[in-house]
Amino acid sequence: MYDKQAIGKIEREKARWAETTLQKTLARHPERYDEFTTISGAPVQRLYTPADVADLDYGRDLGFPGQYPFTRGVHPTMYRGRLWTMRMFAGFGTAEETNRRFKYLLEQGQTGLSVAFDMPTLYGYDTDAPQAAGEFGKCGVAVSSLADMEILLDGIPLHQVTTSMTINGPAAVIWAMYIAVGEKQGVERARLGGTIQNDILKEYIAQKEFLFPPEPSLRLVVDTIEFGTKELPLWNTISISGYHIREAGATAAQELAFTLADGFAYVEAALKRGLDIDAFAPRLSFFFNAHADFFEEIAKFRAARRIWARAMREKYGARDPRSWWMRFHAQTAGCSLTAQQPENNIVRTAIEALAAVLGGTQSLHTNSMDEALALPSEKAATIALRTQQIIAHESGVTHTVDPLAGSFYVEALTNRLEEEANEYFRKIEALGGVIPAIEAGFFQREIAEAAFRYQQEIDRGRRVIVGVNRYVAEEPLAIPLLEMDAEGERRQIERLRRVRAERDNSAVQRALARLRDAARGDENLMYPILEAVKAYATLGEICGVFREVFGEYQEPVFF
Repeated sequence: MYDKQAIGKIEREKARWAETTLQKTLARHPERYDEFTTISGAPVQRLYTPADVADLDYGRDLGFPGQYPFTRGVHPTMYRGRLWTMRMFAGFGTAEETNRRFKYLLEQGQTGLSVAFDMPTLYGYDTDAPQAAGEFGKCGVAVSSLADMEILLDGIPLHQVTTSMTINGPAAVIWAMYIAVGEKQGVERARLGGTIQNDILKEYIAQKEFLFPPEPSLRLVVDTIEFGTKELPLWNTISISGYHIREAGATAAQELAFTLADGFAYVEAALKRGLDIDAFAPRLSFFFNAHADFFEEIAKFRAARRIWARAMREKYGARDPRSWWMRFHAQTAGCSLTAQQPENNIVRTAIEALAAVLGGTQSLHTNSMDEALALPSEKAATIALRTQQIIAHESGVTHTVDPLAGSFYVEALTNRLEEEANEYFRKIEALGGVIPAIEAGFFQREIAEAAFRYQQEIDRGRRVIVGVNRYVAEEPLAIPLLEMDAEGERRQIERLRRVRAERDNSAVQRALARLRDAARGDENLMYPILEAVKAYATLGEICGVFREVFGEYQEPVFF
């Protein structure tokens, strides 16, 4: 974009500016720190000029929105044509309580559902299992059988609303329950739209909600990709998730690299199954963290699109331009929220949400101000949704596509993040791929070291967290917190017992036996899972079959 002569002139003028104008100012007013860095620890220069992006080629590196390499967005008009999906993460207690919250949020202008499940559900246990004691409904809704899913989605037209479900180890089972409810509503599979997170690799890397060893877990993921490709063309069968990697303490570059490395591993596993890349790749989706460092996050999203497009076209041979798209959901950073002065979290969330929008997200969840203390209250969730609506309708940032393109700083950050991600890809490949790298503890150590460095900066006051290590105020909590129905767990267990008593238990045992045989073989497991779900086999019973056949994964200890 710039010729060498022009770059040379700019560099000479910058040197003169530094020797004269800058030095006079520094003599009177020294800068606040010896070194400025991003939240990830990368150094930030005082000033960026065309010299910092001298190698940028507009056609190769930027292009136009809706065209390869999609740095500037996957759609030509972006938010001028359609706003992002406003999808508030919701789920607590019983299916009845969460159903009421869903309907409330839809009435307030939410445009898609996003389901949070409680810890027993995430680990594939029924509510009355001994392992579930004390965890009912605390971090999401409890779903133990098709009966719970029917109540959860009661009165919600599944042919009109897309639904995202944050579920991983038991994802195939929960998805089967959703499909079964759709069929009961008279909605054909081909008309159901939504996303299951279903990203098991990041569980081993960061979130630790794994059930089975990596290989059979990966098999289940590919089964869902294959099934969705054939049966549910509108469904994203996986949301490849960097969010939890970042929440565990990763830097922006690590989140970017580790997420895309997982994505490449899923592509390769599906290709190994014999699937056509242009049949399944357009339904792959991503989930990123929108953290507090405004410009670094925008650059991360732009770099992610460019890296993915190049790999899909040049490495994996995809020919359909939709296979090159990186479509992603973003959520503001839960780890940036503080229990101290919780109203400050409204401001944090607004800044992070704005970064996601300027980075070109297709879907967005904004965290609520009270989430460092409890699950969101109705008031807090409404404020979080209004934050998105104000950005969409009052800020003006949706009027033009990729408005920060050409910023010397943003483009330099985008390039740097791409380079750092590529270096991580080389390291992962040298270890033999994602699963061998997981087994060697590579990802875990990288994230732990980054988290330790960041916490040290906070503890030493080098990084300011308002209300925590500076501008501290001792004041009583003044916001309402969510209170769940104290009788919810009892009613949930009673319903589960009725299901077991009233179903055709002979049909359940036949379905579980069929599932067990299929798990021991190599057929696609979605079909026998659906059969078991429709017979009202419980989540714990189905996952119990998989635990029996696949075994349970015990993570090695790394130091």
